[in-house]
Amino acid sequence: MKLSTNLSLFALLLATSVHAQTAPASHTTHPRTAASSTTPLPKNIPPAPGVMHTAYALKYIDIKIGTGDIAVPEKFYTVNYTGWLASDGTKFDSSYDHGQPITFPVGMHRVIPGWDTGFAGMHIGGKRRLFIPYQLAYGENGRGPIPPKADLIFDIELLAISDAPPATPPPQPASPPQPQSN
Repeated sequence: MKLSTNLSLFALLLATSVHAQTAPASHTTHPRTAASSTTPLPKNIPPAPGVMHTAYALKYIDIKIGTGDIAVPEKFYTVNYTGWLASDGTKFDSSYDHGQPITFPVGMHRVIPGWDTGFAGMHIGGKRRLFIPYQLAYGENGRGPIPPKADLIFDIELLAISDAPPATPPPQPASPPQPQSN
């Protein structure tokens, strides 16, 4: 009976050891640059120099390492961004086109899951390219200009982090009536 117990324990330890050696890490760094990565870019998306990182199914390249505070969850992030469809490089949105960055709460499911996790480890002032699979974007149905099952590419820049949402600007007073000329 003791031999049987020892063999079972040995088998369990062996299985655990093999699993630990073969299980993929949740966060890995591949020593490849964007030019030699396995993620091809449509011709109208500019190359991003850097090392391709993989975090779960989300991949990213740090284009510029920021020098400010590190991003922490459950804060409000202010960012600039440009988003493209990975399939053909169609730009579908950009804060630069709107003339102002956006601010959103991280980790509160107000943005796509790829954005809720894609800023992890960034510092304020950093720039990153996110390669977001459709499962972490708009899913099987898509939304607006995003077709179903669309993988997305975003260039993001973390501008600021705050504890509270930005204050809404006070309403502007109505313009005084202009004198009528005769």
